[in-house]
This record gives sequence, structure tokens and C-alpha cells, in this order.
Amino acid sequence: MDGLPFLVDQPPLIDQYSFGAVHDELGLGSFETHLAAAAGAHGPAPAGTSYFDSFTGLAIRRWCPPLLGLEPHCPPARYLARRREMGAYRAGRMLLRGSGIGTFLLAAGAPSDLTSAAELATAAAAPAHEVVRLEPLAEQVADTSGSVDSFIGYTAEALYAAAQHATAFASGATHCEGRAPEAGEVRRAADRWLRRRRPGERLGEPALVRHLLWSAVATGLPVQLHCPDPQPLAAFLRATTGIGADLVLLPEPPHHRRAAQLAAVHAHVYADAGPCPEETLSRAPFGKLLFSSGARGLPELYVTGARCFVRAMARLVREWTDEGLCGPGDGRRITETVGFGTARRVYRLSAEAA
Repeated sequence: MDGLPFLVDQPPLIDQYSFGAVHDELGLGSFETHLAAAAGAHGPAPAGTSYFDSFTGLAIRRWCPPLLGLEPHCPPARYLARRREMGAYRAGRMLLRGSGIGTFLLAAGAPSDLTSAAELATAAAAPAHEVVRLEPLAEQVADTSGSVDSFIGYTAEALYAAAQHATAFASGATHCEGRAPEAGEVRRAADRWLRRRRPGERLGEPALVRHLLWSAVATGLPVQLHCPDPQPLAAFLRATTGIGADLVLLPEPPHHRRAAQLAAVHAHVYADAGPCPEETLSRAPFGKLLFSSGARGLPELYVTGARCFVRAMARLVREWTDEGLCGPGDGRRITETVGFGTARRVYRLSAEAA
């Protein structure tokens, strides 16, 4: 296996964060649109180029064609032709089942053109659990609320109902103070937002976001914090110590290192291992870090996310083993801890349910 012995018989991963895969057939243009988003680009590729000429594109061409019966590195046109020949559902099913992921945590309420948790579970023949996003939940309540009182009451009911089936909550809060807002503060914020809000407008009132976060923590479920930079959440992390809910930081590059440092400081805080685990594993105990693919749209992204993570971990632990930093058996244990062990514990997934 490419000289990486830790990849042999690698147990299935738990993917703690993704959005699902598209239902429809994809031509070259629509495939490249999704590929551009995955590569962090906007707009069409420059004339005469393709987003297949990116790290993500190369990873897709290396790992996905063999799952559809083609040779690695085959031309993009041939790969997409094979995809269309098989049909979107069958191709997606083979990609998901060959990804190396054994359990999926999926953001609930994703756009209708993406698979739900139940649909993904069927296609992947693996468990898929819902992560309920707080802001969209409140926005849905606001669409049907006629007053501040009904909004606050229905939001509390919706949170309680979601907590009965969800595996975790998630928020896109970029900042949160170290205290829960008082009732009057919540009412005034709700009144401001409902008065000026247009249908479909996203939640932007800081006091309401804080209210949602503290309410989610009170349920005892894990809460994912999707934050570009986790540092502005430091006061919230400190204030929630000892409450009983675990918090998982999912930052954007290049802030994974800082997230790992915060996870090391707080007993109830965990962090995404990120695309460069050599950076995060040197700054937090291994049992505080988790794998995620972040896949959205293309089922291929589950494959590349998993393969790139496992190979990065294998290279790292091989380097540590060669240096004498760890023993031969430690490499597998470390990879398994980050790949699925910590997620199983944080999200309370039994071995059977996972």
C-alpha cells in the first residue's frame, strides 16, 4: 500500500462533519462547479485549464476511478463518461461504500439537492447520524412565528424536539461571550430581528446566537462550532467548563493549530484534526482530535477526504516510529483514536450504532 504499512486493514473511519452528496447526474460543467468549491475557488477555471488541475482534482483522479472500474489517473473525460454510464445513484453508492468511512455525521437541513442522513445511509450501507444546525432551526421557526413570544417559545420547543433524535448540534457562531444572555436581552434581540427580517434571511443577531448556543449546551448534547477562527470563542469555552456538554471546534484553515491548542486547554473541548494532522497532533492529546471529510456535493470528496487523512496519519506515525518516538503498535492506535475512537466517545456512538 504505497509503502505505508499502517494502511493495511485500516478500520472504517467516523466522519464527524459533511453535508451529503448530490442526487443528480453531473456533466463536466456541473462537476467542475462542485470541484471548484471543494478546491476553495470561485467562478469558472481560467480558459484552457480545469479544476481537475488542483490537489483535490488529482486526489479524485487517483482514488476514485478504481472504485468505478477504471485505472488510476485516467483522463477526466473518461472518468465522467464512466460515471454517466453507471448512473448517478450507482456511481455514488460505489464511491461511498469504497470511501473507507463506516459512519457519517451529516448536517441536517442541507439543500434538497443533497442526500439526507437516511438517503446517505442507504447509499453507503452505513450508519448516518443527524447534526442539527442551530441557526437554520431558528430561521425556520421565525418563518412561521407571528410574535416575539411565539418565536421564543417555538424555538425552545424545536430545540427540545431536535435533541430527542439528533446526535449533536452545530453553530456557525464566530463570537460568543462567556455568559448566557438575559431574558430581556433575548426578547429585544428577537424583536429587532423579526421586525426587519425578510423571509429566508439568515440569523445575524449576536444575542440570539448566544441564546441558541447556551440552550444547546443545556441539552447535554455535543455542540460543533464551525468557526473561521476559534479564538473569539475562548470566553464561551471557558464559561462552559463543567456544564456537561462537549464542544467540538471545526475551524477553517489556517486555524486548526489554534483549535488544537484550545482543545488541549479545556477538558470538554475537542478539535478537528484538519488537513495537516502533523500540525494538530503536536499541539493536543491525540484523544482530543477527530477526523472529518467536510464533503459537500460530490461523493468523490468522501473518498479523497478519507484517503488523504489516512495517508497523512500513516506518514506521520511512520516518521515517529523511524525516529524511535513511538513503538510499532502505537501508530495504528493513534490513527484509530483520531479516525474513529474519539468521535465514538464524544458523539456517544456505540460500536453497533457507529
